Amino acid sequence: MKGPRTAILLLFCYLSYPCFAQDQLDKTTAAINFPFKFFSRIQNRTASLDEQLTRQTEKYLQKMARREERLRKKLYKVDSTAAKNLFAGSAERYTALAQKLGNDTGSKSSLGLTGEYQAYTDSLQGMLKFMGDNPKAIASLKQLQSLQAKMHDADQVKEYIRERKQQISQYIQQHANFRNLLGKDYQGLNQDVYYYSQQVKEYKEMLNDPDKLTKEALTFLNKLPAFQAFMKQNSQLAGLFSLPANYGNPATLAGLQTRDQVASLINQQVAAGGAGGQAALQANLQSAQSQLDGYKDKLSKLGAGSGDIDMPNFKPNDQKTKSFWRRLEYGTNFQTTRNNYFFPTVSDFGLSVGYKLTDRSTIGVGLSYKLGWGNGIQHIAFSSQGAGLRSFIEIKIKGSFSASGGMELNHTTPFARFQQLRNWEDWTKSGLIGVTKTVSMKSRVFKKTKVQLLWDFLSYQQVPRTQAVIFRIGYNF
Repeated sequence: MKGPRTAILLLFCYLSYPCFAQDQLDKTTAAINFPFKFFSRIQNRTASLDEQLTRQTEKYLQKMARREERLRKKLYKVDSTAAKNLFAGSAERYTALAQKLGNDTGSKSSLGLTGEYQAYTDSLQGMLKFMGDNPKAIASLKQLQSLQAKMHDADQVKEYIRERKQQISQYIQQHANFRNLLGKDYQGLNQDVYYYSQQVKEYKEMLNDPDKLTKEALTFLNKLPAFQAFMKQNSQLAGLFSLPANYGNPATLAGLQTRDQVASLINQQVAAGGAGGQAALQANLQSAQSQLDGYKDKLSKLGAGSGDIDMPNFKPNDQKTKSFWRRLEYGTNFQTTRNNYFFPTVSDFGLSVGYKLTDRSTIGVGLSYKLGWGNGIQHIAFSSQGAGLRSFIEIKIKGSFSASGGMELNHTTPFARFQQLRNWEDWTKSGLIGVTKTVSMKSRVFKKTKVQLLWDFLSYQQVPRTQAVIFRIGYNF
């Protein structure tokens, strides 16, 4: 009954007090209907990213400082003056950057637009400000403010270590005789610069990836006129472009060309080109669009247009900057074995979890359950025919093909209780090698379908002999 009573009270206040403004009514409505877990979810998520960013940045700063110290010691033995000049104050600078990052709470930050614009973060900030009277919203806003401040500090760290890389690179290029002496440590320094930039980019993408609850909250608030007006005046884009008070008023558009006027000018130019003018224009537009898409794709891979573009001179491992959980890949598969003198028809249903070592290689473990179907369509009988423990490795060869291998333990004796699986004498070993093909399918659900053809080279040692060639179909998600 709380909902109807609250609605009646709001209506009474609105009718009785003319000064009860629409924006206040919208804020009260938002406070009543807002998802209860929203603020806790936002605060926990931003706090987790804050902790990860701080820990990883401190780790990279310490690693960079150690690498520079090794470079300094090597260079000091052959050119002490250059070592003093090139590395003067660098250790203190790394320490200062780490201290600033650790102590920055964002209390003095204006939360203005710095670096790449992130639409979701802007909306989240506006949402928390709009709900500012709520104590949980205030706490969440402070946590977001702290995270954004540390994101800004991380950008400063990136800029500094890039400067250091450039300075050391220039010295090595000018003194080619020291290249062998300093090359190995400089290459490690170069890799650290690249991976740290990718790490910060990863955290920004995680921050700018809303979950289902946040999307629902944004959808709800966007329906309120007061929130729409608030965002026009208080969003980061509003501050960037200094939108006027009469923004959106038709009077402000006077004198500007309309879409119809622009289309008319284009048609006049096309008509001047003769009968083939339209076809030529369309061909040129398609060519330009294709080139533009190619450039956008390259920019996206190199840094999403955020200033993170730093071409490495080595083959990077993009998995290295991801957290442990984001490198896991879950999968399922099944295979069917026809009945013979010793065994009924059996379907093997497996579950697996893989850890991506690199973009091209994955290792993992899994479990399987063997379901028996009986001996033919006229003798169907479901039974537990066994279980399996699996390990595997996959390495991409070319395109959608991968080399696969692994060791497995299979319990091939029917069981009625799990205690029966403890008898290790009933387990047999399998050694598998083969090829995996990732099938491209238009279905969004089955777009990661995998087909495997494996050879069990240990099957010939089993008594009774098990199937040597195994065909599996699976799906990763």
